[in-house]
Amino acid sequence: MPLNRRDFVARSAATAAGAALAGGVSVAAAAPAAAKGAEPQEKKGPKKQAFTVMGTTDLHGRVLNWDYFTDAVYADKAHNEVGLAKISTLAKQVREDKGWDRTLLIDAGDTIQGTQLTYYYARVDPIATDADTAPEHPMALAMNTMEYTAAALGNHEFNYGIDTLRAYEEQLDFPLLGANALHAKNDKPAFPPYVIRKIKLPGGPALKVGILGLTNPGIAIWDKANVAGKMTFPGIVETARTWLPKLKAAGADVVVVACHSGMDEATSYGDQLPWGENVSVALAEQVAGIDAVLVGHAHKEIPQRLVVNKETGKTVVLSEPLCWGQRLTCFDFEVELDNGAWKVTSLSARVLNSNTVPEDPEIVNLMTAQHKKVVEYVNQVIGTAKIELSIAEAPFQDTPIIDLIGKVQVDVVKAALASTAYATLPVLAQAAPFNRTAKIPAGQVKLRDAAGLYIYENTLEARILTGAQIKDYLEFSAKYYNQLAPGAAVDKATLTNAQNIPDYNYDSVYGVSYDIDIAQPAGSRIVNLSFDGKPIDPAAQFVLAVNNYRANGGGNFPHVAAATKVWANSDEIRNAMIGWVKEKGVIDPADFASVSWRLVRAGVPVF
Repeated sequence: MPLNRRDFVARSAATAAGAALAGGVSVAAAAPAAAKGAEPQEKKGPKKQAFTVMGTTDLHGRVLNWDYFTDAVYADKAHNEVGLAKISTLAKQVREDKGWDRTLLIDAGDTIQGTQLTYYYARVDPIATDADTAPEHPMALAMNTMEYTAAALGNHEFNYGIDTLRAYEEQLDFPLLGANALHAKNDKPAFPPYVIRKIKLPGGPALKVGILGLTNPGIAIWDKANVAGKMTFPGIVETARTWLPKLKAAGADVVVVACHSGMDEATSYGDQLPWGENVSVALAEQVAGIDAVLVGHAHKEIPQRLVVNKETGKTVVLSEPLCWGQRLTCFDFEVELDNGAWKVTSLSARVLNSNTVPEDPEIVNLMTAQHKKVVEYVNQVIGTAKIELSIAEAPFQDTPIIDLIGKVQVDVVKAALASTAYATLPVLAQAAPFNRTAKIPAGQVKLRDAAGLYIYENTLEARILTGAQIKDYLEFSAKYYNQLAPGAAVDKATLTNAQNIPDYNYDSVYGVSYDIDIAQPAGSRIVNLSFDGKPIDPAAQFVLAVNNYRANGGGNFPHVAAATKVWANSDEIRNAMIGWVKEKGVIDPADFASVSWRLVRAGVPVF
C-alpha cells in the first residue's frame, strides 16, 4: 500500500535529494548507515535477475477514458483509448507477471493540465486552498492508488501557478522530481532532484534504482508570469552532468531518467534560451552513467530507441509512450552480480497499448463523484448558435470559428484599453487552430463547446507592433505550409505542418486582410496585406491581442516577445469566450466573420 501523506513527509529525508542537498547528504545516506556487509543476504537464486520499470508521460489530466469536450467516451480514428484507469489495468498485469516487488512505475511530466477534470480542481473548486478543506486532486488520487514511485515535473505543471503545484505536490504519496527546477534566489533545487528505490533480489544486496527527474527549460518562457523571479530552469544535459555522479555516490546500481524533453525535435523558442527544448538523445549521448530515459513532452510514440553514449560507448535505451495514457512503456532489465554489485546485462523497452484492456474498476470507482461534478459543470448552457461552426478547415481557409476567437480577444482588449492612451490604436488578434475536431453546434451551446475550442490555459495580453512587424509575424506563421507550384495537385494531408510545425504554432491575424502565396518560398508569401481596405502602413502602430504563450516567446514568432506590453490579464482566454457568449446570448457569424485571408498560388485561390 502507498504511504499516506504524513508518513511520506516524515520519511522524505530518506527519499528526497532536495532535502539532502540542503544538508549536504545524499539520499542513500540520509538514513543511518548500516555496517559494511550488514545488509541481510537472501538465499542464492539464479545468477541473472529481472525487474521492470514502467513509465507514462503527458497524461494531461486523463484519468478515465472520457472526453469532457464532447461529453462522451474518448474516440479517435486509430481506436486509441486514454486514461490512468486503463494504465492501471496494464500496470497490474505487468506487476502480476514480473512480481509486484520487481516493478516500479514512474511518469515524465505534464499531469495536471489538459482536461476540464483537472481545470475544475485548479480553478472552480481549487486544491490550493486550506489544506483541511481542499478537495483531493483527481490525478493525485489515481496515481497514489496506483502506487507511482516518482514523477518528473512537466512544463504544464506550472500553468496554474506555483501555489497550485505545491498543493498538488503535498497531496502526492511519491516525490515530484525536478533537478533543474531551481529557486531563483539561491539556485538550489526547488523540488527533489532524484530518488532511490530498492528492489530486493535473491543472492545479493538490494538493487538500488536511481530515478532522476528533469524538466523543460522552456518553462521560463512559456510560464514566465508564474515563475519569473521565483524559479529558474537551466539546461537538461548540463544539470544531469552534475547529478549523475551524486546518484552513483548514493549507491545507485541503475539510473533511469524521467525527462520532460523530446528526443531530438527542433526547439520552438529558438535562441531565446541557451538550452534546447528536446534534448533527450543528447542527454543519452553526452552524460555518462544513464541506463534508460523515459522521454516526455513531444506527444510521440517511440517504443525503443538505442543511443550510444559518446564517453563510455554504452548503449542507453530511450522510450516515449504515447500521451494521455494511450501507452505504457516497460523498461525490462536483467542484472547479475559482479563482485558483489549488480550490473545491467540486458535492457530493452516496449510499449503496451491501453486499448487492449478494460478500465480498472478501482480507479473508475474512485473518480465517480469528481467525474459527475465535472460533467455537470461542462454541460452548462451558455448560449445559442445560429449555425454549426467547425474548426476542421481552419488550417486551410479563414473560418468563422477562428474569427470568433479573434473577435472575443479584440473586444476584451478594446474594453481594457478604452480609458488609456492606447484607446485610439486599432486592435488585431492572433488565433491558432488548436483542436481540429472542435465545433460549436447549432442551437444550444454548452460550456464544453467553448472549452473544446480553446483547450489551453492561455491568458491574454496586448502588445504594440508596427505594420511591418505584423507582416513579419504573418510570414513566419506561413512557414506552416509546404511550397506548392501552380497547377500541382493539392493534398490537404501534406499541405500543412511543414518543418514539423504543429497546428498550435500556426497563427492567423484577425483584423487585417492578406493572401498567403504557397507557390513562393517561406519568407516571401504574404501579399496584398491591408487594413481597413488600404495597404498596410509599415510604420503604423497596432495593438495585437495575443496569448501569453506567444507573447512570452512560445513558437519563437518575431517581434512580439520584445514588443511593448500595454495590458495583460490573469484570466484564461477560454473564460473570456464563455463570458462573451453568455453576454451576447447568440453566436451569429454575421457579427464577426469574414474571409480576411486565403491561400493562393500566383493569385489564384487554392480553395
